Amino acid sequence: MIYDGGEDTSDSHAAAAGTEAQLAEVLAGVLLVERVPVDGHFFTDLGADSLVMAQFCARVRKRDDLPSVSMKDIYQHSTIQNLAASLTDTASPDPSRPSPTLPAQDDASAGESGTPPAGVWHQVLCGATQLLVFLGFTCAGAVAAIRGYEWIEAASGVAGAYLRAVLFGAAGFLVLCALPVVAKWTVIGRFSARRVPVWSLGYLRFWCVRTLIRISPVRLFMGSPLYVVFLRALGARIGGGVTILTRNVPVCADLISIGEGTVVRKDVFMSGYRAHDGWIETGPVTLGADVTIGEQAVVDIGTSMGDDAQLGHASSLHSGQSVPAGESWHGTPARPTSTDFRAVEPAPCGTLRRFLYGLWELLAVLLLYLPLTLAGVTMVLTVVPQLNAVVTAGPLTFTSWKFLLEALIASQMAFLGGLLALLVMVSTLPRLLSMVIKPGRVYHLCGFHHSIQRAVVRLTNIRFLVLLFGDSSAIVHYLRSVGYDLRRVRQTGSNFGSLVKHDTPYLTHVGTGTMVADGLSVINADFSSASFRYSGAEIGTNSFLGNNIAYPARARIGDNCLLATKVMVPVDGPVREGVGLLGSPSFEIPRTVFRDSQFDHLATGDELRRRLAAKNRHNALTACLFLLMHWFHFFVFVLVATAAVDLYHRFGAVVFALAGLVSVSFTVGFFALVERVITARQPLKPLYCSIYDPSFWRHERFWKLTTHRYMQVFNGTPFKALIWRLLGVRIGRRVFDDGCSLIERTLVSIGDGCTLNAGTVVQCHSQEDGAFKSDRITIGAGVTLGVGAFVHYGTIVGDRAQLAADSFLMKGEEVPARAWWSGNPAQEAEAVDVHGTHGTERTVRSGQRPGRIRTETISD
Repeated sequence: MIYDGGEDTSDSHAAAAGTEAQLAEVLAGVLLVERVPVDGHFFTDLGADSLVMAQFCARVRKRDDLPSVSMKDIYQHSTIQNLAASLTDTASPDPSRPSPTLPAQDDASAGESGTPPAGVWHQVLCGATQLLVFLGFTCAGAVAAIRGYEWIEAASGVAGAYLRAVLFGAAGFLVLCALPVVAKWTVIGRFSARRVPVWSLGYLRFWCVRTLIRISPVRLFMGSPLYVVFLRALGARIGGGVTILTRNVPVCADLISIGEGTVVRKDVFMSGYRAHDGWIETGPVTLGADVTIGEQAVVDIGTSMGDDAQLGHASSLHSGQSVPAGESWHGTPARPTSTDFRAVEPAPCGTLRRFLYGLWELLAVLLLYLPLTLAGVTMVLTVVPQLNAVVTAGPLTFTSWKFLLEALIASQMAFLGGLLALLVMVSTLPRLLSMVIKPGRVYHLCGFHHSIQRAVVRLTNIRFLVLLFGDSSAIVHYLRSVGYDLRRVRQTGSNFGSLVKHDTPYLTHVGTGTMVADGLSVINADFSSASFRYSGAEIGTNSFLGNNIAYPARARIGDNCLLATKVMVPVDGPVREGVGLLGSPSFEIPRTVFRDSQFDHLATGDELRRRLAAKNRHNALTACLFLLMHWFHFFVFVLVATAAVDLYHRFGAVVFALAGLVSVSFTVGFFALVERVITARQPLKPLYCSIYDPSFWRHERFWKLTTHRYMQVFNGTPFKALIWRLLGVRIGRRVFDDGCSLIERTLVSIGDGCTLNAGTVVQCHSQEDGAFKSDRITIGAGVTLGVGAFVHYGTIVGDRAQLAADSFLMKGEEVPARAWWSGNPAQEAEAVDVHGTHGTERTVRSGQRPGRIRTETISD
């Protein structure tokens, strides 16, 4: 019998036996035992967990005499015997498959450095210019608002005030919508595939346009034909009948081509650019006709999809990948599948219907929403005469103690009254609106029911309220009041995290004993390019859902399941029960391990009641501190705005620039002080404890009091790295951050010259059922984390290593220096850069397995 590569079976058995012995030796060293049986199951027999096995993989990779091992290999071959056989088989070349030949490097460019020439002065000049741009826009916007208010107030009668409010609101809205378009064509012209060094003049122009696009009020019209019109005005080539539901606006619109009848679902990254090793790289994204892109997908530059192609949810296309026409792909990076991700058929929705719907939406904003908002501001100023006196000129009223006291009381009433009104509205109005939409029935887009659906999404996904009640017992009562079916839920004190969203709350069912971490997105509204349908989403009993999970209504998940972080939830095949799922596409792993069950006795009987009561008291105090902190921030903002308006009548528009600078500086300083006080009293440290341990409660308090969205303002500026350092991150020089989230700042170390992309998460903790774990993360110098990448706790990323887009680096992994890792879960790949006249070509062989090769080209 001949084995692959012409080897004798006896030789292959000998090779497997030798590999077994070596792997067993390494694992015994990790487990600190004398020997391990080669047929012993890693998790059930040997008592290992994923963190221990990640350390095992790291040690194996450091040995030249052993093949590389990934965590996916560990889960799929869970004994030394099976693992050795698998590695021996894949290491043997297949004569029927040609060996990939790596292209030779261009001699002329072999010595060129890929590092952009960005020094300290480039950062300083870029940051100073960005600050001046911010102050200029703040000044111009504030002057326009004051002049507009004075003009509206001077009107005679209600009709006159309404007419002026409509005219002023319409003018301001249209200017804000048109400004990004004018700036893009004036400052940039037409985007092309190229590379721009960060902090350079070219980058500064790019940043100005990108910022204006992302703060444009047109984002409020996602899913509307107006959204498509805006992208076309920016230069995108978009066919008829296209629906785009993501709020992540494509920035390099000239490089985006979308065929007719395509639908791009919620939370998709498809920006037309990425940051890589200190450069901004732009490239084309081409989508054919009738394409479907699922939720939380990442579409990198240099990718394409043919007509009628599909990309599943929680999947990604990496540079160089192309989905052929009519095929369905899923996973990270994507690969072919037989799954059909279309859950609803298109309904007739012609051009006239879309035009009339867009016109109706625009008129509703200009004739109703904006005038009502301006009327609300006028009512507030009328109720508080001191504020109105300042706006209409007069003495320096903001310096008097009487004014400060009344402003203090007014701000308290406005803050708490607004919170109460918001709670009443969220629990009543959407419930009434949603009664007109029946589950299972297909509705047209761009119609009455579509407007109701969008209103329900906005009204029931108030981030502030979820953050207030999340990570406590109160979140169950809040979600139940919103409309979740939680009648069977058993209170644990940590049933849901602080980031939960949905399409409709009234068709979301969660079973008893189930806990959910941050980042759950329940997909219970399915969309085509012209229709939508509500469907019930059922989350089973006694399950645990990790971070950043898109959970479809068609999920084939039953009871007692563990869904790992960023897992792709399957929508076909048998119903999974009593197992864990990991990765994209997902595969089965053990539901739990022995080590995590040692806290189970704390979750039953009198011990649970006692600890839960103590946890509730701790969480209640945390919620009060959260409200107090945000009220005080609101109060100071009112004082700064009042002072600016008062001084404007004496010193002119320059006071608004100073007020903007003071407001931003106070926001950064105040929240940094809060975080420093918390970590000074209880420093963050590696933990392994029960969720009913006070150490975990203090960690929850840290999350609630330090989760703020103001950091997004500093994306793409040198100031963000400075703020990270102020918050306790050990961060090096020349770090470019385009939108990374660092959860536990003092546990993170980032080296010089790193590049962090939009949507990247660096998270130093994990919760699995009733066990909480946290550890440090070390990221070396020159590292690039791709768009939407996720780095888990206990990991070490070596210098100049790269993590591809949408990849998930599992806990405990060690990425060697200059390595290229990709996938979910991420694993080692070979990368060779070839510098040529047209760009840089990278050939990547994933996991060091023969026959798996892809090539990507990046234009210089």
